[in-house]
Amino acid sequence: MNRTFDAAHPAAHPAAHPADSLAALRAATASRHAALDSGLPIGAPDASLDDYTAHLALLRAWLAPLHAWLAGFADGPAFDHGARLGLIETDLAEAGAPVQGGAETPAHAWPAAASPAYRWGVHYVIEGSQLGGAVLYERLRERLAPHGLRYLKGDAAGPGPRWRSFMQALRADVRTPAEIADACAGACAAFDRILELRA
Repeated sequence: MNRTFDAAHPAAHPAAHPADSLAALRAATASRHAALDSGLPIGAPDASLDDYTAHLALLRAWLAPLHAWLAGFADGPAFDHGARLGLIETDLAEAGAPVQGGAETPAHAWPAAASPAYRWGVHYVIEGSQLGGAVLYERLRERLAPHGLRYLKGDAAGPGPRWRSFMQALRADVRTPAEIADACAGACAAFDRILELRA
């Protein structure tokens, strides 16, 4: 299986107690993660620049509305994704793909009164989607050169430090059974949306 969208893959996380929020999120999203990961052309051995731009367009259509929705809350998780959207646009422009468009209104409205725990679950999927980027960058940088693959490359430090910070914050804020259930609902909704867009 290609681990291109690594939000819920067990290898991305240390072992956790069954009651732990991250363990619950992994279990709740495992089948969705597998369905998404197995069908992404960018993970194929012969992935092309067209596959990369299609992947970016999919991510933009998914992430831009989520970013706008999450920015409307003053409480809960505070992980900004605007810089990633900027990298997507830059990479699309370099490849000659349309820079505007693709961030259409979601087919279903994201809940205006979503709890912080639900939004932690959404952030879990967004943050986890970065974990496979470094692997893809190493695999594709020579084949797709001279394209910069900025989105996959990400920060010089890689996704590890940000992911560890995210895990610590999520575990501190999502602890009760009700909060964990809400976070799992948010994560599943985030996966369902990108699966809808991919179809």
